[in-house]
Amino acid sequence: MKHELLMLRSLLVASLLVCGLILGNMLTYAGEPIQLANLGAARTTVTATVCTLPPDGVVCPFSAS
Repeated sequence: MKHELLMLRSLLVASLLVCGLILGNMLTYAGEPIQLANLGAARTTVTATVCTLPPDGVVCPFSAS
């Protein structure tokens, strides 16, 4: 019984330590945010000009040449 209790306590301490480190990192982060929305908007406009979707929006037909 003592062995299991020691294992559970060490697991609790380890999880609290990891959670504390993650929370501390989130609160003290000073870097610039990543702007993923601008990259996605640029790719969407390129895709929209290349392929027009039919009204159902399921497939993108390509014209056979």
